[in-house]
Amino acid sequence: MKQIEVQIMGQSYLLGCPDGGEPQLRDAVERVDAAMCKIRDAGKVKARDRIAVLASLNLAFDLAAQQAAAVAAPAALAATAPAPAPAEPGEADAKASQLIQKLDQALAGDGHLL
Repeated sequence: MKQIEVQIMGQSYLLGCPDGGEPQLRDAVERVDAAMCKIRDAGKVKARDRIAVLASLNLAFDLAAQQAAAVAAPAALAATAPAPAPAEPGEADAKASQLIQKLDQALAGDGHLL
């Protein structure tokens, strides 16, 4: 593990970094710095620790929203995917007839569907 020096809101920090992880760490530092500077520049919060907490919450919320979208995306794609074509031309009609018969049997006391 090596140490790298970074700047967040104009203050230097010495961070431990695993081998090969420097690009990801620098990207994370850049995101945190941008989030904190945005809150500071809005002028409503002055204390560095409060700015850090608000920036952390904003970043965590964004990450949770991205994860929820990633989970929902495959389900949405599956719902809009076209149904597979039947192997033979009359196969869909045969399956529909079987389903209608099963429904008729289940609803025998209430009458037939068709």
